[in-house]
Amino acid sequence: MGKSKIWLASCFLLLIFLVGLLGCAPASSPKEGAQEEVVQEKGGEITPPAKIELKLAHFWPAAHAVETVLVPEWAKAIEEATDGQVIITSYPGETLLKAAEIYDGVVNSIADIGISCFAYTRGRFPLSEVFELPGIIYNNSKVAGKVAWEGIKELDPDEVKDTKLLMVFTTGPGNLMTKDPVRTLEDLQGMEIRATGLSAKTLEALGAIPVAMPQSDTYEALSKGVVKGNLAPNETLEGWRHAEVTDYLTITPFLYNTLFFATINLDTWNSLPPDLQSTIEEVTEKFYEDTAIGLWDSICESGLKFAVEETGMEIIYLSDEETARWMEKIQPIHNDFIADMDGKGLPGKEALDVVKRLADHYNEIYK
Repeated sequence: MGKSKIWLASCFLLLIFLVGLLGCAPASSPKEGAQEEVVQEKGGEITPPAKIELKLAHFWPAAHAVETVLVPEWAKAIEEATDGQVIITSYPGETLLKAAEIYDGVVNSIADIGISCFAYTRGRFPLSEVFELPGIIYNNSKVAGKVAWEGIKELDPDEVKDTKLLMVFTTGPGNLMTKDPVRTLEDLQGMEIRATGLSAKTLEALGAIPVAMPQSDTYEALSKGVVKGNLAPNETLEGWRHAEVTDYLTITPFLYNTLFFATINLDTWNSLPPDLQSTIEEVTEKFYEDTAIGLWDSICESGLKFAVEETGMEIIYLSDEETARWMEKIQPIHNDFIADMDGKGLPGKEALDVVKRLADHYNEIYK
């Protein structure tokens, strides 16, 4: 064999030997590499999600059910559902914002969440006044709350789109609590009665003199004789101690219903991750059904009991004939509302039809 052939054969054998060595070498497994990275990630320090603290403003006193039941139970449910990530801090008794300033305070980020009355800023929510029109019967706060929340969702008014509404609930029917007895329309003539929103127009139609002020100012006004009565739900008799400064309660469920909003700043809401938004909405919907819409029924019952048993308040029931006289006086307010909404380019008649339809429906359910 020639030298060149020997050399080629040697190179070929060497190549085979090297290939064999490489084939026997352990290879790095992609799966094992991935596992190692996971272990390293688990071994590192994991930063928990940042807590989100939301300031909630409302006007009720610290001993009221809004501050002892509604807000703390709602806040607790949200905190638990978000694993402690969302914390709501309450500022009751107008400590952060005055009652009439709460909605705009949420719009302007002074508070993240606000709970107050639409009626405290008359004209700011024109279409929503339909839920407070007199002459519409609500059996209780559950009925009134269902009508208002479903009605707002159906009508979708622009007036509430500068915040994210979380829920709307109501007082349900309200009554006249006065220093002097009111048994007839004549007894009401010229009497100064505290009222807000559409209730002021209602009282004016009946011959009374409405005086606008929030509930937080009413006790002092009644005690000093600045006003001679209040048109409000029975819960104010105990929750605001108004039974201590009035002596008579005239039952007038066809005169009164007040809406409360619970709403959150739009930028704050949009800054929340979608999963937190969904959780808050789910928790709030359940809390609304379980607690919020029926809260005023419970505290109104307690307020009436307190007024009768603790202060000796006299309850006055209007006769059917007298009730008809009052209803006749307030009926034109419906036509005025429709005309006013027409002038603003808003669907007043449609809104009133929605309220009547929903009221009939839910009065059959919640009797």
